[in-house]
Amino acid sequence: MLPFRVVDRVKFIVERQLVKGAGFQLLVVGIFIGLISLIGGLLVVPQGGEFDDPGSAVWWAFLRLTDPGYLGDDVGTWQRFVSTLLTISGYVVFMGTLVAILTRWLIAKMAELERGLTPVTLKNHVVVLGWTSQTLPLLSELLGSSGRMRRFLEKHDTQKLNLVVLSEEASAAQVHELRNEPGIGRRARQIILRSGSAIQPDALHRVACLDAAAVIVPSAAYEAGSLITADMETVKALLSIAAQARQYQAPLPFVVAEIQDIRKLPVVERAYPGPIEVIAGNATISRLMVQNVLHPGLSEVYNELLTTGEGNEIYVRGGDSIVGLSLGELASQRPGVIILGLLRHCEQGWDIRLAAPSTTRIKAEDQVVMVARDYSETDADPKAPVLPEIIRGEAKHFERAQELAGCRILLLGWNRRVPSLMAEFASYGSGQPVLDIVSVVPISEREYALSRYAVGKALESYNHIEADYMVEDELRRINPASYDTIILLSSDRLASGEEADARTMVGYLQLEDILAEAPGRPQLIMELSDSDNRHLLYGHQSEMLISPMILSHVLAQVALRRELRVVLEELFTVGGAEIQFRDPGDYPLPASADFHVVERVLAAEGEIALGVFCATADARGRSLVMNPPRREYLDLQPGDRLVVLCQS
Repeated sequence: MLPFRVVDRVKFIVERQLVKGAGFQLLVVGIFIGLISLIGGLLVVPQGGEFDDPGSAVWWAFLRLTDPGYLGDDVGTWQRFVSTLLTISGYVVFMGTLVAILTRWLIAKMAELERGLTPVTLKNHVVVLGWTSQTLPLLSELLGSSGRMRRFLEKHDTQKLNLVVLSEEASAAQVHELRNEPGIGRRARQIILRSGSAIQPDALHRVACLDAAAVIVPSAAYEAGSLITADMETVKALLSIAAQARQYQAPLPFVVAEIQDIRKLPVVERAYPGPIEVIAGNATISRLMVQNVLHPGLSEVYNELLTTGEGNEIYVRGGDSIVGLSLGELASQRPGVIILGLLRHCEQGWDIRLAAPSTTRIKAEDQVVMVARDYSETDADPKAPVLPEIIRGEAKHFERAQELAGCRILLLGWNRRVPSLMAEFASYGSGQPVLDIVSVVPISEREYALSRYAVGKALESYNHIEADYMVEDELRRINPASYDTIILLSSDRLASGEEADARTMVGYLQLEDILAEAPGRPQLIMELSDSDNRHLLYGHQSEMLISPMILSHVLAQVALRRELRVVLEELFTVGGAEIQFRDPGDYPLPASADFHVVERVLAAEGEIALGVFCATADARGRSLVMNPPRREYLDLQPGDRLVVLCQS
């Protein structure tokens, strides 16, 4: 064993005291100040006079060490020399070191407070577990839903909305993002950031999950091949919330959880015994894509209904003011609203009746499904004119034609949604498309992912092509113009949504160059990951689907009104109520008709008119006119189509 020097041992002891924090650092500095004062006082004691008492000499040295102003009072060369050394030492030890320690302590304390490690003391707030690509649009949705939020606050007997977000590392940069996000801005003060992971019980206690009115668990993104998935994190968070509720004997809060793999639905419901609504993110986007393939142009409909901003949204209303009315009477009293149907309680939860007969009476426990531009329009307005009542009978169920049979679809890219997308195509029965999947991901890895996704019947016909669609020669060899539909998927293997969208948009522009040389043009559907990029492709000819924005809207609105989940599931899955485009020539419409007349003519067929999809887009590039004013005449042109809700 090597011998230690005394100096090394002293350094080690001093180091162990300094790392204990600001208090111990100040103690060490105080000891050094005492030693310097003692040595300085002993150096002037031999001079005698006023320094006969060693205590007075040490006090003299301490004053020179702490205050340079005493330097001019000293007499004699030796006394001035010692005083000068003490003053210089005071600048270094007393002023410099003390200020440095206190400043560093203050900065560390402020950084600790910014990290959000203090538990919140709120009740009836909304908790968002995770900072993902969906968090900012999700918060914007919650803050922008004024009508629903007002009713939500009244239900929970609270005056102000407080949002608490749990992030891995809360920082000032995230606060800056909140303030710059459209729809949040100055309202960022209503959002509280806390650091931690959703799989840590302490972090869940930090955001006061048990006292929350609603807890939203958006799905996080993990690298491909990782042993930890977002669904595992979601299940662990739900188990922790349930365990805390048992420990404190508290009621379980309402939870809206997103999962990527719909097969985990039984696991999630088993993990959380309280009130919960589960949104299958991958399945939801896959359903919308397949519906868009079936009905080109439908993306504008659900981009309006499922995103915040201008346009219409789906609302679910109840209350004493509408009990006893028929759906037809309610529609006549709400001239700015389209009544889609109602939800009726049953043993399994909700019996959804969209496009129900207009004579259906509303019961006390029923919830009415409406489409309106604003929440306020769903309330009765005594000043609004009452419309003539429209009589609609039982909806006529039509048998779906084999629209997808033999349809050739080109899938450019690969992400975790491809297996659920293929399963959704397969759910449409015998009329299945032929799917070609182009990606740089090895075919063996793709087949492994497909083999593990055993939900429903597999797609019968599909082919793998290992190529990079960013390389023009490889894309030309595929001959994209020979397909009926081309879907560009956003990659989930890149570091950020901006990088994924950059690849998608470059691929789209390259694809446009190739298709410009072809006589025919297939339908193009482009998926993006960042809503800020939707305005970059001005005048684009593809249908755009912004997955995080749509999922954020669904999560936020279901958190405020949980019945919306079953409505959206009914609208965007195979069978049941469905939004379609119809030729106006299929109906006995007069030459000049307003929207109220269109509603009456379609009601005779048991269908609900939602709007018009124009063949020519307006100045903003929009073709959809949904829920137009009832007495406004529709200038229908050749190629225009009616947007209709019917039963399949």
